[in-house]
Parts: sequence; C-alpha cells; structure tokens
Amino acid sequence: MRLIQNMCTIAEYPAPGNAAASDCCVGAAGRRLVKIAVVGASGVGKTALVVRFLTKRFIGDYERNAGNLYTRQVQIEGETLALQVQDTPGIQVHENSLSCSEQLNRCIRWADAVVIVFSITDYKSYELISQLHQHVQQLHLGTRLPVVVVANKADLLHIKQVDPQLGLQLASMLGCSFYEVSVSENYNDVYRKKK
Repeated sequence: MRLIQNMCTIAEYPAPGNAAASDCCVGAAGRRLVKIAVVGASGVGKTALVVRFLTKRFIGDYERNAGNLYTRQVQIEGETLALQVQDTPGIQVHENSLSCSEQLNRCIRWADAVVIVFSITDYKSYELISQLHQHVQQLHLGTRLPVVVVANKADLLHIKQVDPQLGLQLASMLGCSFYEVSVSENYNDVYRKKK
C-alpha cells in the first residue's frame, strides 16, 4: 500500500547518529520498527484505512474503536520494516478546543509518524486538521515528527462537503504530505500522493 510505505519512508527515526534512538526503534527480530498513530474525528474511516492495509479488504461496518494496535512487516527498497499502526478513537471538539484523552495523547507521544484522517463528506473533520496538527506538534516539541494528511471517502463525490484541493492546500501549509483515498475502492488504484 503506497500510503503506508510512504509513511515509513518519511518516518526518519531513528535519527542518524543517535544510538539511543536506534536501540528503541529496532523490533525483536532486529528489524527497524516504525510506529504510526492514525488519528482524526469519529466516522472518518480510520479503522477502515488500517484494516484495509492489514487485510487488503474493505469491511463496510465497524464498531467504534477503542484503540487497537496492529503490526505488519513491509518491504521497502529491499529493507524489511516492522510497522506498528495504532488505531485511535475519534477526537471530539468542544467549544473550539480539542478533547483529547490521555490515551490518545500517549498514542501520539509514542508514534514516530502520525496520519491525520478526515472525510470529504464531513466538513467538521476537515476543520479539525489544523488543531490536531498543532496538538501533535505540542506533544513532540523539539522533534520533526512526520505527519501525513489523508482525505478519505473520495468515492463519495455526490455527498462531498470538502474539496480535496482544500486538504492539499492545508497539508502543504502545515508542511505535511497529502493523500486522497477511498478505502472502499481498490486502494492500489485510488491511493495517490498529491504534490
């Protein structure tokens, strides 16, 4: 899956020359470990994105997620990486401020890279991106944590509330990579990076 592979490539951990960082980022089998947190509003397709990556299938109906951790090995440019993907519960906004649980904050602190997912069918999920990006940066002060913005549900153009170009512009302004996807469609054809 190109999206996840590119997330690995941008996860530049451990930092070159940092022995302590390299010790904590190597899995049990000696493979480099990349930890990714998938965050966003409720109902945007975070769990569907993660399950699609793991199983290569789309399951249309999900129960609300309590924060599952998944592991998968991937080959990127000849190197086998161990990916840990943390699926997180949906984030709520209360009176213009984020309501992030301590569990979510721990997941973000734990991560080497963060994927912020919004739905093109939910304008409020798009409005959450800037606040969530700022929150991620506050939890990782002094480090350059790779962040990817994903516009999901690209197949639902008939109920679109957010033009994906807005997502691309915002991601660019925040210094993030951007992808427009449809988890329900064949992701090999749909996943594409926007430049």
